[in-house]
This record gives sequence, structure tokens and C-alpha cells, in this order.
Amino acid sequence: MSRLFEELDYRETPIGPVSLRRRRVMALDVDVFEIILGDEHLMSSLFTASEIALADLGLAAVEGDHLDVLVGGLGLGYTARAVLQNDRVASLTVIEHLDAVIDWHRSGLLPLGPTLTGDDRCRLVSGDFFGLTASADGYDADQPGRRFNAILVDIDHAPDFFLNPANASFYTSEGLSALSRRLQPGGVFGLWSNDPPDPAFTAALAEVFRTAVAKPVTFANPLQQNAEVTQTVYLATV
Repeated sequence: MSRLFEELDYRETPIGPVSLRRRRVMALDVDVFEIILGDEHLMSSLFTASEIALADLGLAAVEGDHLDVLVGGLGLGYTARAVLQNDRVASLTVIEHLDAVIDWHRSGLLPLGPTLTGDDRCRLVSGDFFGLTASADGYDADQPGRRFNAILVDIDHAPDFFLNPANASFYTSEGLSALSRRLQPGGVFGLWSNDPPDPAFTAALAEVFRTAVAKPVTFANPLQQNAEVTQTVYLATV
């Protein structure tokens, strides 16, 4: 039997202490992995439906094959794994700001680590997604100006609820325009949000992109008598 609670790693980072925890939920008979940044719960392996939907909905909106995909935010790896499960994907670049999270995957401390690191299409890159979006060269130092068929982002809690106040500029017209220039023609920007759809942000996307839509993702929370939870995947096409 697994331990009821275990802190697998703890590190200080420039944006606060980050820890990886594993706890046993006896009522469900499962081990749950959690990433905590300061007092913020970044991700739990118990709730992954919307992270997977970010990949599935985002790629469904892209036409063609041999897709080059970028994911902003590695976390526990559920979005990245869902991307790799799509046979149309030729390459996946994952930008993660916290080196510890990449280390946890590469060392096999996280369950999905071997799947991601064992796939030749997948590259885990340490970097500031928001800073790279606004930079002159973009996300790939080896191919400055490289553009992608899909850019899928799961970093902040919502477009108006940031892990770092410095991220706020990304959600403005200027920041979204910078991201749009990183996409191939017909490319798709997908954004995860912990909150229900926000019409104001959908409208902000529509000012920059050719199309914009908010897709609610509803699932049951087994810790709250299966009460429904609604999160959102925003999709925008250039």
C-alpha cells in the first residue's frame, strides 16, 4: 500500500517554492500527484479532463498532417501526452519555466515522464513561455522565428488570474498579437482556464484572431460527491 502522504521533492525557485507531492485518496483507492507553487495548487492528477481537452480540441481545430505543436506549461504532462497520442503530430516542443518540473519527468519521478521523454517527437525546454512569446526570436533558439501549427497554453489559472503579475501583458491585444505571429497560417491558439467561459476574453481573442470560441469542459469532482465542475478551453485561429 502507498503511503498516505509523501513530499517527493521541494525546491526554491525565482517565483517561489515548488513541491511535488503524492497522497493516497483512500475513498477512491488512488495515488494522486500534485504540484504546489507556494500556496497555489498548480495541478492534480485527479483532475485532468480539461488539460487533455486542451490538446484534443486544439488539434481537432487544425487541418493537415505533420503538425508542429508547442505546449506552454508542462505540469504533470497530461496535455503533452494527449498531443503525442495524435498521429498527425510530427513534433512537440514543451516550454516549462520551472526546471524542477522537467527534472521530475526526466528522472521518472512522475508517472508520465517515461512516456514523454521516450518519444523522439517530444522536446522539453526550460524557458519563460511569456518572455519567449514577446522576444525577437521566439520559442526555438535553433530556428529563430519558427512558427507552429498549434500553440497550447496551460500556465495561469485564468486570463485574469495569474501565477505571476508579470504574465498579465500576455492577455492584452499586444500580447495576443505577438503569439499570433508564432503560428502558421490556419494555426490554432488554445488556452486552458480554471474558470467557466469569460465572454470578455473571448471578445478580446476575436479582436486579434480570425475566429475565437470558448469551449466549456465539465466533469465530476469525486471529492465533492461528484459535483460538476466547469473549466474552459479557449480556441482561436489565425
